[in-house]
Amino acid sequence: MAIQAIVLAAGEGTRMKSQMPKVLHSIAGRSLLGHVLKALESLNPDQVRVVVGSGREAVEAHLSEIAPDAIAVFQSERNGTGHAVQIALKDLKDLKSSLNSSKEKLADTNGEILILAGDTPMLSGDTLRDFLTAHKSGGYSASVLTAEHPDPTGYGRIIRGDDELLLKIVEERDATDDQKMIFEVNSGVYLFNLKMLLDAIAKIKSNNSQGELYLTDVVEIIRKDGGKVAPILCEDFTETLGVNDRIQLAEAAAIIRDRVNERHMQNGVTILDPTTTWIDDTVTIAPDVTILPGSAIFGSTAIASGAVIGPRTTLQDCAVNECATIKESDCTASEIGAYANVGPYTFLRAGTILANESKAGAFVEIKNSQIGLGSKVPHLSYVGDATIGEGTNIGAATIFVNYDGVEKHRTEIGDHVRIGSDTMLVAPVNVGDGAYTAAGSVITEDVPAGAIGVGRAKQRNVLGWVLRKRPGSKSANAAKKAAKEKGE
Repeated sequence: MAIQAIVLAAGEGTRMKSQMPKVLHSIAGRSLLGHVLKALESLNPDQVRVVVGSGREAVEAHLSEIAPDAIAVFQSERNGTGHAVQIALKDLKDLKSSLNSSKEKLADTNGEILILAGDTPMLSGDTLRDFLTAHKSGGYSASVLTAEHPDPTGYGRIIRGDDELLLKIVEERDATDDQKMIFEVNSGVYLFNLKMLLDAIAKIKSNNSQGELYLTDVVEIIRKDGGKVAPILCEDFTETLGVNDRIQLAEAAAIIRDRVNERHMQNGVTILDPTTTWIDDTVTIAPDVTILPGSAIFGSTAIASGAVIGPRTTLQDCAVNECATIKESDCTASEIGAYANVGPYTFLRAGTILANESKAGAFVEIKNSQIGLGSKVPHLSYVGDATIGEGTNIGAATIFVNYDGVEKHRTEIGDHVRIGSDTMLVAPVNVGDGAYTAAGSVITEDVPAGAIGVGRAKQRNVLGWVLRKRPGSKSANAAKKAAKEKGE
């Protein structure tokens, strides 16, 4: 069955109190709109049209990134959901002409059309497929996805007939007191026979409290014209929840977090505390990975089997290989090799590559650098714009001085090098294979293979300086006491 889709994403989202269009707010690595479009993929629609309005430029730019085949339709004047659908239908690909064309031409339009809101991120592809199957098997002219909501306030109520088919949908503001007691509500997801929708959409009127064209009125028109309209109940009402403000955004995020975590745990991932673990829907995690409390994993991160992540670790767009360990660290756009060890309190910035069995230890920052097989940066160091060979050790408090105030420069460190503690490597500089640097050195020139680079001044002690320059201080008093004890 041919199916097309219209996504309604033109709302201003004023309750979000944000300059960003509502549908662009993000949950679990996808925008609200992105979640909806992801769910639609399971239906493999012939065409997806997205009605945009507020923040048009930003929404269209986002669409070009996440769904380049989707067609944006601009609704310049927001006059209700019915009006939005009218706008989308005017130049639908399958149409021979616009809504004002003759019915003879419109009658050539075949297939079904799915209409849903762009702010329902929890709607799943499985539910949409079940919805489509039920619609098709029942031979319905139109179907409405419904849910039994424990608090239906604000939702349109589903009015069923004696045959359990749909009579009409009554909006909250137009509902009677008795109708407001109905818990079955409209999710805003519809399936229509396209021919019948085209005929009915032209008949809707704005005779309601808002003076808008309601898409819900189409349902009643189709029924009155002899069509069968079915309310199809969604088992999990949370899938139908929309996001209208920051509170609902957080509530939706928590629900999606739990779903993502449960999926990974069912696939063999150990998540010690799911309530404090946040994983984007876009993340890939292999079985036998362990994630400890307080960790957040974002973007395109992929984690291989046996890795241990956390506690209190953030990964953004990282590749973590087999049996790597990352503890209490923040890593972005980095690759961590198999059996590598990171942390605690390590900051891996974009462009960092740690080879297998390497180490980036406590209070280490690495940026745009490659650390070779089995090499170690154990603690208190900054490595920027560098290549380090295999089996090399970078002593504590080593600084790769990569910036001259204008440009960045690279440092090349060979295999099996020993960099002494508190060394400053002033780029551009090379340290050859097997070389050493003396602790406390400032290395400004290349160190040949097998040499030791010593770049420090000879120590000079100025006797009596404290007594002369800091008389009466605690230091001076301590110095006097020491001299007296020595008989000086």
